[in-house]
Amino acid sequence: MSKGRVLIVEDNMDTYELVRFILEKNGYDTFLAMNGRDGVNAASKQKPDLIIMDLQMPEMDGWTATRLIKGNIHTAEIPLIALTAHALPGDRQRAMDSGCDEYITKPMDLLELVETVDRWMTRQHST
Repeated sequence: MSKGRVLIVEDNMDTYELVRFILEKNGYDTFLAMNGRDGVNAASKQKPDLIIMDLQMPEMDGWTATRLIKGNIHTAEIPLIALTAHALPGDRQRAMDSGCDEYITKPMDLLELVETVDRWMTRQHST
């Protein structure tokens, strides 16, 4: 039985495959959007339990996609975790200001990723 559905919005296939592998190994179903625009559409149509969002992508960046997802009444409550190489001072705050609920930097700690997803899924399913 699945622990939940996770939309991974990521343009780098190596990163996607790693995140997909670790989450599926831990009981989650995953699906992919390759850019922010597709991520916004997938969030609206597929209604995932949680979204993992890269911030630097083609067509539409993750900050814009996050603002659109969080600004839509139908997707605003979906927990959204930024997974990004943007680790300069101020990047975390910029991500949070755009609507991210959590912020993880690349290269990622896989245990931290799973623990963060588990924590947000528990919150999501207990409300």
